[in-house]
Amino acid sequence: GPNMAGKSTFLRQNALIAVLAQMGAFVPAEKVHIGVVDRLFSRVGASDDLAHGRSTFMVEMVETAAILNQAGPRSLVILDEIGRGTATYDGLSIAWAAVENLHNINQSRALFATHYHELTALKETLEAVSLRSMKVREWKGEVVFLHEVGSGAADRSYGIQVAKLAGLPHRVIDRARQVLDHLENSDKGDKATGLVNDLPLFQSTPSSYQTPAPSGPSEIEEKLTDTNPDQLTPKEALDLIYALKDMLPQD
Repeated sequence: GPNMAGKSTFLRQNALIAVLAQMGAFVPAEKVHIGVVDRLFSRVGASDDLAHGRSTFMVEMVETAAILNQAGPRSLVILDEIGRGTATYDGLSIAWAAVENLHNINQSRALFATHYHELTALKETLEAVSLRSMKVREWKGEVVFLHEVGSGAADRSYGIQVAKLAGLPHRVIDRARQVLDHLENSDKGDKATGLVNDLPLFQSTPSSYQTPAPSGPSEIEEKLTDTNPDQLTPKEALDLIYALKDMLPQD
């Protein structure tokens, strides 16, 4: 699913729900069916171990190895973005093989979050694989995270949009979009060479760069600005909510 859409939170949430259910506690759901879990394995987050000379990727691989060597059919496994700490094809290959091992050898119930869209092809060969993604919506050039889980695979990661939200300079965002367009439209074998030969360096220098003029307030923002919530009756507040909803673009 997309960056910052809630994948890691969803993984942790399901692990906690499994623990709560198994101890007989209430869980945040109208209805739930969870089988017995003998062990819970988690590989989430990114951290190194400098004291023992282990990089972030090495720590990730050590923990993944422990999971693949110990998990069984009654285990619950959550894995978050396995393979992200190395070269793209190396990471994709490791993630691919790990999913196949979980399915065919460990036969564990697992939640596996990834940005490798190529992994969705495993649904055609592994019968127990089910694809889910975090829903997002694009509105006026911005990405809106709905924090909902839907069926099917995500078609984009929205990494550049998230980088923009984080405050990266506009020139970096613009350059990133140029590079992304080139990579997506190039043949795989010529991507690196073409990137050097075809793409000029930054089109503008810091001295010539001008920050785009901020856009004016939207109709919804203007209506909210003119509204004093302390002066609304309950009926007027409800009418306002319906009016704002009607202003949203319809799919």
